[in-house]
Amino acid sequence: MLVDSHCHLDRLDLSIHDGSLDRALDAARARGVERFLCIGVSSSNAEAVKDIASRYDDVYCSVGIHPLDLDESIFSREWLVDAVASPRVVAIGETGLDYHYEPDSAARQQDAFSLHLDVAKTTGKPVIVHTREARADTLRLLREADLSQAGVLHCFTEDWEMAKAALDIGFYISLSGIVTFRNAEALRDLARKVPADRLLVETDSPYLAPIPHRGKPNLPEYVRDVAEFVAALRGCEFDAFARQTGANFLRLFPEAT
Repeated sequence: MLVDSHCHLDRLDLSIHDGSLDRALDAARARGVERFLCIGVSSSNAEAVKDIASRYDDVYCSVGIHPLDLDESIFSREWLVDAVASPRVVAIGETGLDYHYEPDSAARQQDAFSLHLDVAKTTGKPVIVHTREARADTLRLLREADLSQAGVLHCFTEDWEMAKAALDIGFYISLSGIVTFRNAEALRDLARKVPADRLLVETDSPYLAPIPHRGKPNLPEYVRDVAEFVAALRGCEFDAFARQTGANFLRLFPEAT
């Protein structure tokens, strides 16, 4: 089962599909994609992702506040607990830390991340983590949270040392189209090392289209290109790789069945 484990369906450039989300999803299904996880990034898009998930049997969603969206969102523990109670919400996030773009807001990002982790622990829902140039603080907060359920570091671009530390506390690693980029040899080496039962693939569409689509808006159908590339890197037959990563997705997000 091929899955796009992280996509922003409310933000897609649908011009290639005549403005139709239905056609965009059908194009992905035609390439073997059987599940989509539509990601929340702010209080303002939470209703949009829940609405999309309610319209399609194979689309699920998450809700949360991205570390770069904190200034644009109404955010409280009460809001998050209420938002995740919807039946199509299978995860919390995207949350985390991003010191690349907003290092000055590190303290506020950490507070928001900790709140998400606390709600994840309370509700038992997995957490979707964005991390960029914040390795030590991300790992520290994940360890302090002591979650009983797993989560995922999505669109992973950090080093093997961080990946290994996250794997050691039960997290999964998700790879996007970045792994296909010319200058991503270190990430390709990491992609060969992640245990087969802890690996996911994603598009992060509409961002980061993989080769051979780089420079174009990304679409969920391109998760096939990511999966084929990573399967070849690992010396794995594609169908077996799709089955494994699909099974990993359902194990991590058991409500997405």
